[in-house]
Amino acid sequence: MHELEILKKQGYAIVGRHSAVKPCHWLRKALLEGIHCYKHTFYGIESHRCLQMTPTVLHCTQRCLYCWRFQTFELASLPKKDADDPAFICEESIKAQQRLLTGYKGDARVSIKMWEEAMEPKHVACSLTGEPTLYPYLSEFFEECHKRGMTTFLVTNGTMPEVLERMDTLPTQLYVSITAPNEEIYRKLNVPIIARAWERVNKTLELLPSLSTRTVIRHTLVKGWNMNNIEQYARLDEKAEPWFIEPKGYVYVGYSRERLKMENMPTHDEIRKFSEKLAELTGYTIEAERKDSRVVLLGRGKERMIKHG
Repeated sequence: MHELEILKKQGYAIVGRHSAVKPCHWLRKALLEGIHCYKHTFYGIESHRCLQMTPTVLHCTQRCLYCWRFQTFELASLPKKDADDPAFICEESIKAQQRLLTGYKGDARVSIKMWEEAMEPKHVACSLTGEPTLYPYLSEFFEECHKRGMTTFLVTNGTMPEVLERMDTLPTQLYVSITAPNEEIYRKLNVPIIARAWERVNKTLELLPSLSTRTVIRHTLVKGWNMNNIEQYARLDEKAEPWFIEPKGYVYVGYSRERLKMENMPTHDEIRKFSEKLAELTGYTIEAERKDSRVVLLGRGKERMIKHG
């Protein structure tokens, strides 16, 4: 079966030749139960108005063991000649989200007001699967989103520093996933499929302080794999000088179950202890946490959590 057909069966809406949309667990939970995800607690994101998408559904530079998505990644580049127009991707992603949410209108558990708001997304999370920085018109895509009054999240693995460096329009918030304290663990856990990947990740960290947007380093913690060497994480974080740091626990779901075990999921207490030690080493402070998502937010104190509007 073709990869895109498999993704469709898993609930993805395919947009154009290489993009996709899929409502996340928290969007459904927000509509059905009024419970929002940790990004609402931390940054004011309204889960029911968040459009989760990717412009690179089949493209990535890593095959991370903890990734719970369907990994079809054989392609580590997306040439301009094969890339869809950014305005097309933006418009069609919104339409795809609206089609996916149509059925919620008749559900008695769903507030009609919230459903109407959900049909007009205000936030774009460019993070669904794949590596978004491989899309050659990413800056233009964010410009299109901002023109429509939407704020933007970009989640990147940091392997494409040159893309971030030349972007004229940056996302409202830039997440960089740093899930290994050193190159040895990085190679085993993140399984890069491009050359000099660890070197490139470090170049991204060096670049972050110069970028005029809110930056976050996310440490996805996999018990038995990457929760030691906190001093090395601290050195990486100090290099990046992010606004925030998010230590977050790996969850044993999806395709990651083929590569990892239930025991690789840390408890929230273990994540909290990791965070306390990291805060001590970096001078950051714990500003918030969500036990249901096994995540802690570290900040620099002087910068309050800025809400998305």
